[in-house]
Amino acid sequence: MRPTHTDPLLLIGRIAVLIAQGLMAIAAFGVAIAIPALYFFRDTIVAEMAAEHPDTDIVFPTLPIVGALLLAFVAVAGLFVFFGKLRHIIGTVEQGDPFVSDNASRLTVMAWIMLGVQLLAIPLAGLGLYVAKLMGEAAAELDDLTVDVGLDVSGILLVVVLFILARVFRQGTSMRDDLEGTV
Repeated sequence: MRPTHTDPLLLIGRIAVLIAQGLMAIAAFGVAIAIPALYFFRDTIVAEMAAEHPDTDIVFPTLPIVGALLLAFVAVAGLFVFFGKLRHIIGTVEQGDPFVSDNASRLTVMAWIMLGVQLLAIPLAGLGLYVAKLMGEAAAELDDLTVDVGLDVSGILLVVVLFILARVFRQGTSMRDDLEGTV
């Protein structure tokens, strides 16, 4: 099959995926730095919060925040891998041979990653609500702070589509192999 390096959609896709993967790497690095920083600077954070809210007992929920950051790190790391798999799929399309068994496997891994990210959102939202409740009055001035909890239908739909596409690619690879075997 002929390579399709001139396809502008593939070029845009490759650039977008590289940017997304780079952003996930930066986010993972930031979260990895934030976790130990919370422990090292906890007293400073509490002192500054107490100075801003002298009439309030400051409760700084270090463990729940670290838990939320750990869940966020897992999600971001998973998304980094997700975009890496997508980048490889785009590469096989550029080479003109997308129906390879590796792409079916990549799509399956991508589906599991997105399912994991969807499931991680549940405890992450719970921790967010818990932290907001513990912070109480100290967080009251953050009027625009919201914690949204709900079912992400588009994310679940993406998981289903990825699993179906994986089967399509697996079947397409098998059919192509059968066809090549008869020629």
